[in-house]
Amino acid sequence: MLPTAMHYSHTLLKEIVQPGHIVVDATMGNGFDTELLATLVGPKGHVFAFDIQEQALAATRQRLAEKELLSHVSLIHRGHEHVADYVDGPIQAAIFNLGYLPRGDKGIITLPQTTKQALEALLPRLAPKGRIIIVCYYGHQGGAAELAAIQQFCASLPQESYNVMSYQFINQRNQPPILYCIERKKTALTFN
Repeated sequence: MLPTAMHYSHTLLKEIVQPGHIVVDATMGNGFDTELLATLVGPKGHVFAFDIQEQALAATRQRLAEKELLSHVSLIHRGHEHVADYVDGPIQAAIFNLGYLPRGDKGIITLPQTTKQALEALLPRLAPKGRIIIVCYYGHQGGAAELAAIQQFCASLPQESYNVMSYQFINQRNQPPILYCIERKKTALTFN
């Protein structure tokens, strides 16, 4: 069977994230991606995980504590637009799950402008062959605007520096998520 966008996002991460890498979970949520990343980078790597909701931090903290993964994860109670305040050096990967927190307040959603700000901060920090994965859930109020912004942002990236793909099911009901993957080509890093 073809993998869902969520499962495919994990495949794309597993292909490139190795022990010792620095990675970002831009939308911590219930901690599933944070857990995967923490497992992949191991104790010599580090995960920076962001969320604006205390509920997300509590769920992720518990999940990581149960798996003994907290030692190499920074749980940051701020929006992903603040990533540049925490992440200095090159990163191997970042993941976004856009929309709202599952089983949370559906009125608290990711926003096009803050997501774009986070992407603009992460791109220059992305290591050669590194990937930024964006899974867009857009079947909620405000979701279509964010999807359009992400599509435009990804399509505008120069092909000399990045490979960009989208992955989606086109015959399913209820707005199935769309995955975007931005992969840096072999170019030098230029972050501030």
